[in-house]
Parts: sequence; C-alpha cells; structure tokens
Amino acid sequence: MREALFFDELDDDKVRCELCPHHCVLKPGEVGICKVRKNVHGVLYSLNYGMISSASMDPIEKKPLFHFHPGEEIFSVGSWGCNMRCPFCQNWEISQQKPHVRTFSSTQLVSIAEGNNSFGIAYTYSEPVVWFEYVLDCARNALKEGLANVIVTNGFIEEQPFKLLTQYFSAMNIDLKSFNPDYYRKVLGGERDVVMKNIQFAHEAGVHVEVTNLVVPGDNDSPEEMEELARWLANVDRSIPLHLSRYYPNYKYDKPPTPLDKMEELYQIAKSHLDYVYVGNVPGMHEDTVCPECGQTVIKRDGYNVEVVGLDENGNCTNCGHKIAIR
Repeated sequence: MREALFFDELDDDKVRCELCPHHCVLKPGEVGICKVRKNVHGVLYSLNYGMISSASMDPIEKKPLFHFHPGEEIFSVGSWGCNMRCPFCQNWEISQQKPHVRTFSSTQLVSIAEGNNSFGIAYTYSEPVVWFEYVLDCARNALKEGLANVIVTNGFIEEQPFKLLTQYFSAMNIDLKSFNPDYYRKVLGGERDVVMKNIQFAHEAGVHVEVTNLVVPGDNDSPEEMEELARWLANVDRSIPLHLSRYYPNYKYDKPPTPLDKMEELYQIAKSHLDYVYVGNVPGMHEDTVCPECGQTVIKRDGYNVEVVGLDENGNCTNCGHKIAIR
C-alpha cells in the first residue's frame, strides 16, 4: 500500500478522496467505488501501488493512438480497479475485480521498458487514473530517462491531479463514452462534462490527444448524439483524431455487436466535422490516415501492419504539402 496523494481528513477518522469527482467519503476500513483506495485508521491508501496485472510490448495503434509514433511498439502496463461502472466493459476482469498481480517498483518498471527498447511506457488496460500514485512516480522516472509517457483513460479525474499528470505525459487517449450527460451519470457512473473539460485542457496544455467512443447499439448510437459529439470536438480542434470503436458483447451486456452499417453512418457524420476519424474493431474499415486537404492516403494500415506512404520528413503530405497532425 501507499498513502494517497489527494484526500481530506474528516471527523471520526473519516476521509474524503479528492482524486475523482465521486469524492468518496470513507469510514475506517471502507474502500471507495474504485475498489483500490481504502481508509486505514483515518488515512487514505492506494491498494494497487506497484501491482501489475498485465504487461506487454504493444503496437501504439492498439491504444488506440494513430497519430503518435505510428508503427512503433510501446511497453504497456496495467493494474486493477476503475472509478466507473460501464455495463459493457471490455476489460471487466481487471477493472471490476482483482486479478493475479506482480509487484514492481517504479524504477524497475522503467528499466524493463528500456530493456525492451521501448520509446516509452503506456498506462492502459484497466483505468490508470485510480493507479495514480504509481503512475505518477513511474512517469517522473521515465521522463528522466528520456522515455515518453502515454495514458489510456476514461478521463474521470479531478482538475488538480489531472493537471499534475499532464506535466509528465506526451500523449493521451481519452474515452468520451457518450454525449448524453444523463446516460453518463446513470449508466456509466461518471460525469460527461468532467471528461470534456479534461480533453480540452490536455489538448490546450500541449499533450497529444486522441478520443475514443465505443458505439453501443441502443445506448449511444443515435445520429443526433454523434453530430453533437463531433461538433463539440471539432470546436476544440478538428484535427483531434476520433476513434469510433465497435461494441462486442461483454460483461453484463449480451446484445449483438454494433451493425456495420451503423458504424459507417456514424463515421460519415463525424467525418463531416473532423479531419481524422477511424473505425476500430472492424478490420479493414477506415483504418488509413488520409490527408484532409487532398485526400491522399499518407499512412496505410492493415491491422497493426503500418506503412507510412505519403509523408515527408517534416510530416507533410507529399502530394499537397498539408501538415498532418502526427507526432
């Protein structure tokens, strides 16, 4: 265990966690919604510090990040716990329960990344926000060694800890799971506006941001909702890549996968507002990066086989010279 960084001490040895907007108030012995932050004798502790449930060298495209070090692999790690309750969770085995874990110090983790010749570390798989203290320590050590830090997150975190993270991270993929605030609150257990604010803040802070939206039939797949989401994201910056990911049955949901014609419909709506839109979980469907100015394919993708075909050394389209939003 490790003492948590963001909490307030209350009367009768209660504590209030200040990491995420749930602000769980915990009596001694109680654990927060995330299942990994516990009141121990009036002090809040992280239960998953240093605990690794999954570790692998992954294509950066798997995060998904299509515009950050395209075609490279990154050392990827995850723990357990989550501060949301998505009923269709694709990683519920580690987000909603404790799996088998191994423990590594932050310096050991950085050494493993270096030993695998990784350009950085990606914190992913479950929800890294609730792994905050360890992620922060690792990110600081990684940056000292010249490694990039990447996080894949639901973005449901308070302003102060999120701003601290952005000081050490080069890239983020943030889930914007719905544009319906009531659905976000009642079904997913989060707050849409918090996530939107964090997307905008990270982008304005100079972090490379890509956004993922898992399209769930009957939940968040209306054309009207996609129109609103895409318009808002374009207002932040129309060059922010949006990944529309196809839902498959998992966890508590057994409804059939999202129809392909629905994925195409929503893709076309989003593409009318944004420069870069991709469809995930559907091999061969809108995977390539295309120049928004002239339409030339600049990066070809076949699953995780990536080939840069239309970019010069400065990241410009070789056909028209348009600057492609690649880092």
